Amino acid sequence: MHELNQLAKLKKINIPKNWSTTLIVELLALNVSKAELQTLRERTSKTRTESTAVTTIRITNLVKQFGNINAVDGVTLEIREGELFSLLGPNGAGKTTILNILTGILKPTKGTVIIGGYNVSSNLEEIKTKIGVCPQQAAVFNFLSARENIEFFGNLHAIPRKELKERMEHLLEILDLVEVSTRKAKGYSGGMLRKLNLIIALISDPEIAFLDEPTVGMDPRARRATWDFIETLKKRHKTIILTTHYIEEAEALSDRVGILDYGKLIELGTPQELLERYGANNLEEVFLNITGRRIVEGI
Repeated sequence: MHELNQLAKLKKINIPKNWSTTLIVELLALNVSKAELQTLRERTSKTRTESTAVTTIRITNLVKQFGNINAVDGVTLEIREGELFSLLGPNGAGKTTILNILTGILKPTKGTVIIGGYNVSSNLEEIKTKIGVCPQQAAVFNFLSARENIEFFGNLHAIPRKELKERMEHLLEILDLVEVSTRKAKGYSGGMLRKLNLIIALISDPEIAFLDEPTVGMDPRARRATWDFIETLKKRHKTIILTTHYIEEAEALSDRVGILDYGKLIELGTPQELLERYGANNLEEVFLNITGRRIVEGI
């Protein structure tokens, strides 16, 4: 009966409430073409597809003020379960501030953030069980080795010893840190520290990973290996929120991209949608078309 009423609505036919199914079918048989039936099927299919996309992060009218400055200015955004979503913009655009609010480091001035059904302002402990965070600055103990750092943070998550060891060995191998894993972290290069940071963020096998500039300081080979690793997370249906200055990184990895400037979300879409919308060759050109500034240089 629902689909019959949808067909009637498509044809702008008013159906009396007391009509039987037989009468409606006979009326529509005289007025509905095969093309219109196909249109209805396509609409129904699209609606069903959209309804199966679960929103795991919902940001509504988010504002963060530092004095008279709006670091985040009225951002509203939904991020879907299993999506890799990139926040792109120059320094000071508000990327890290948004991540710090989502992870409970900062409190919003206004607005709401819901993660996995929980409000960040009132249910942070529940949210912490679902997320892993790779901050912009290396958050490791320099006097401990990579293995000792990973074990320490793994124990904070109460990961069983055998499971922790298996995960650690797997992540050390994937990110090419096995050979240096027993050395103290104070002797690591910037790129090695970023890799260790990434392992620590993911050792709990979180549902949602926040990666703030995860490849800064890495050489091109290490950066490409990290991209491959992030791709494996996508295949495991993890929800990933990535901030980056590297245009090619966002284009290669992202399902969707949000472009920020002066705390405002100024564009949103898949990389391909944004390139086509602005007739651009890359996302930096998109940003340049919108603002007259470059993302990388921030001028």
